[in-house]
Amino acid sequence: MTAAVSLAGLLVATLGASPSQAAADNQSCRPDGMYSTPGVDVPYCDVYDAAGREKMGADHQRRIIGYFTGWRTGQDGTPAYLVNDIPWDKVTHLNYAFGHVGSDNKLSVGTDGPTNAATGMTFPGVAGAEMDPSLPYKGHFNLLTKFKMQYPNVKTLISVGGWAETGGYLGDDGKRISSGGFYGMTVNADGSVNQAGIDTFAASAVDFIKKYGFNGVDIDYEYPTSMKDAGNPLDATISNAKRGSLVKGYAALMKTLREKLDRAGATDGKYYMLSVAAPSSGYLLRGMETFQVTQYLDYVNIMSYDLHGAWNQYVGPNASLYDDGKDAELASANVYGTSQYGGIGYLNTDWAFHYFRGAMPAGRINVGLPYYTRGFKNVTGGTNGLWGTASTTTCPAGSGLTTCGDGAVGIDNLWHDLDDNGKEAPAGSNPMWHAKNLEAGVVPDYLGKYGLTDTALQGTYTRNYSSSLVAPWLWNSTKKVFLSTEDDQSVAAKADYVVAQGAGGAMIWELAGDYRWDATANGGKGEYVQGSTLTSVMYDKFKAASAYGATRSTIALPQQTLPIDVSFTNFALGDSNYPINPKIHLVNNSALTLPGGTEFQFDYANSAPGNAKDQSGFGLSVIRQDNTAANNVGGLKGTYNRVSVKLPSWQSLAPGASVDIDFVYYLPVSTPANWTVNVGGTLYGLTGDWTRGASGATSSPSASASQSASPSASASASASPSSSPSASASASASTSASASASASPTGGTCTAPGWSATTAYATAGTTVSWKGRTYSNKWWTQGEDPTTTGQWGVWSDLGPC
Repeated sequence: MTAAVSLAGLLVATLGASPSQAAADNQSCRPDGMYSTPGVDVPYCDVYDAAGREKMGADHQRRIIGYFTGWRTGQDGTPAYLVNDIPWDKVTHLNYAFGHVGSDNKLSVGTDGPTNAATGMTFPGVAGAEMDPSLPYKGHFNLLTKFKMQYPNVKTLISVGGWAETGGYLGDDGKRISSGGFYGMTVNADGSVNQAGIDTFAASAVDFIKKYGFNGVDIDYEYPTSMKDAGNPLDATISNAKRGSLVKGYAALMKTLREKLDRAGATDGKYYMLSVAAPSSGYLLRGMETFQVTQYLDYVNIMSYDLHGAWNQYVGPNASLYDDGKDAELASANVYGTSQYGGIGYLNTDWAFHYFRGAMPAGRINVGLPYYTRGFKNVTGGTNGLWGTASTTTCPAGSGLTTCGDGAVGIDNLWHDLDDNGKEAPAGSNPMWHAKNLEAGVVPDYLGKYGLTDTALQGTYTRNYSSSLVAPWLWNSTKKVFLSTEDDQSVAAKADYVVAQGAGGAMIWELAGDYRWDATANGGKGEYVQGSTLTSVMYDKFKAASAYGATRSTIALPQQTLPIDVSFTNFALGDSNYPINPKIHLVNNSALTLPGGTEFQFDYANSAPGNAKDQSGFGLSVIRQDNTAANNVGGLKGTYNRVSVKLPSWQSLAPGASVDIDFVYYLPVSTPANWTVNVGGTLYGLTGDWTRGASGATSSPSASASQSASPSASASASASPSSSPSASASASASTSASASASASPTGGTCTAPGWSATTAYATAGTTVSWKGRTYSNKWWTQGEDPTTTGQWGVWSDLGPC
């Protein structure tokens, strides 16, 4: 409480605010590293405890987040999975899939009416699925609200997007409308951020969750990356034209959502959550810069699946936990043989967890689990199919591929999609209950309901398991079919991993794929049906676990901070982004002049090896590596690589001045964190790190000079180097002072043009004055009040004028 009160007091001088005692109390519950909307008393304590951990009930130490899909209604004769089928006593959160971005840029689930599964449909005769007549809506939303009354610790979120509805949406007739979706709502045709569209969507999202009783919003945008052709091929003409702006649009969307949810929560006295479904592939993440939106999220749900599938020929597990050094796709690209990669394989869950761990506490990260299979046919080579190949030139319509993987079909593809011509898309996609029937040699009684005419089992589906990958699969040597699965052994091992890593929990796509054995089914012969076996395995593991990790840094950090703005800019696009070499853009928004020799330290995720360097003459070097192994077989050790970089002896940084430093690395990392800056022997953190317990910005040199860093923080921050890369090239430093850097930091007359809400600031680095301060924009903007965008927003605060 002392630190929170101190933070509030210091912010009075900096922001001109008069925070109440309630504001200080709420700040004490804010999760470590989470952005705080300026001037808003966000009711964090509604959801978080005094350690910044989410409150989920006594038997839920970790999250179990289940995606519930709206289309398994049973109307087509296939088995229904309704809200009453959810294991409500086992889950902590439910994500309803999906809402979409309508043509008007508003969140929608389609036109209301008796055929709308979300808001209008009823399920007569289904025990437990009776509507609550007191609610003004029906459908799944009625049942979700009804069951939440019985299980008040379970939170529900509306998930928006998904594979089919990222760049468009499914109309009321089931046909896809290519409206632009997220791509159009966030980015204009000229590549500028569509703030008007974002504002419209965010306002509608707030209205939506209030109307239907949701606890928050989950964004499943697939994918805001600069990698060409990434995402649904049906969206390629829209998405590829905007690749250079998608990350900026994504950041603007998440910041706007966070702030609108926070303001609504403050008004309602109820905290509203924000999460995303995030990719796990190193390929996709390379084009998402440093995934700078983590600061706005309550947690991230990693889609740590779809790591191998019939989009290419390489036969491998859908969702392996670890790399085994033999991944055929990585080997074909010489990833293991390229020294700069450090032998690190990046198509596995552990790599993805460490990627996000670089920017977030472990407890704000949830590991994804697939309750469905991926599979191939006509597999050649490999060990019982594993790391073999399966290719074909007959690829799904609309994919744009001339060569692709030979995906399993028919009885091995029960949950298949249809391509543009209405034909089965080969993918080997099955619920786990169907895979268990194949494994058991059971001919189930539901095959005809899925349109299958060839219902005979051919050959034997033999279960295999790799403990080094933590991945089971079925191999049919007669048909040469490989189906990557999950079962109680792999899920138990992944649950143990979550606990050991201090992770927040697990996310499931999707609940309807879970299984149980029903001895009375199939005419009394028995078969596997929908159930909750795997979810129960996780629940039993998690309820006895310790609390999740709520702290981002693994070393002690100083409590006093400086408002030095850090951003990562100048990323190359797509395949050109190798090595990854952005600029670290530092802006000194403090009242202190940073002298030559000032040392900055920060951590970056060990999802990249500890060989980062710079090419700007600053001597950037890695001074500590948690993972010192030559690869990541069996998992990465520790969390971070710690970096030191100093201003040259001849280069000071005055208040308002900026400097750019090259930062070169070879595998993707999330936004570096845990910054410290040593100014004349006094150690500070950075305000923009949003570290819990930090004492806020220093408002004047005299206020900070007398505060020395704690011994433990200093000792930790000066850890001895365990690696000293010598690859730094010497080049001249790129330094710049903003146009207003000469303005007096303590007052005076504003000389820059006044900010205007109607002016489009198209050129980065344009300076404006507003409310007695000077600001500089980082990218195109219009209508964004400089006082509201915050430390990591579009406007950099250059100080008073």
